[in-house]
Amino acid sequence: MHDGFEEAEQFLLVSVSTAGGPPSLRVHVWRKLRSLGALYLQQSVCLLPTRELPVRQIRRLLARVTSEGGTGRAITITVPDPRERAALVAEFNAARDAEYAEVVERTPDMLAEITAETARGRASYAEVEESEADLERFRSWLSKIIARDYFNAPGRAAAEAAVAQCARALAQFEAAALSAETGTNHPPSPPAATANASKGR
Repeated sequence: MHDGFEEAEQFLLVSVSTAGGPPSLRVHVWRKLRSLGALYLQQSVCLLPTRELPVRQIRRLLARVTSEGGTGRAITITVPDPRERAALVAEFNAARDAEYAEVVERTPDMLAEITAETARGRASYAEVEESEADLERFRSWLSKIIARDYFNAPGRAAAEAAVAQCARALAQFEAAALSAETGTNHPPSPPAATANASKGR
């Protein structure tokens, strides 16, 4: 199916209480469920699709919660109503699209910085390393979102395109730095920071 959801696919209904455990357990549970892209139905109750990664991670999480004094359980459920199932998928996708949109919003800062440094004639190895670190952060961030994008949210394409644009700009910037430091006379044109990149929601 287009949304990546098979009708026979089930969900994990996860309920966790960290009462009785150390304060750090609550933070760990929150971070783990957020990293998995869990959809909260109410406080301490959330849904995840029964994919291999979330199932494995939830088992480990519940084992830790129990060992540290909390309680939790995961129940496999079906959602037979197609409209309700579609609504749940839409909520998962809306959450991922919001994350993809944030990537798209932030990449123009990197493009603008590269453009400014190029215009100032400050293309250097040190500046390239700094921009390279920024690109790696974007790539890591994007890969984490993709890992929890269970239903092929439509915002993914724009986020991937924005990060790819940063990679191309960095390649041009590195070529300019190489040209400047080796004294060659063929530096590439400065990368253009697209004014509408941050509008790609």
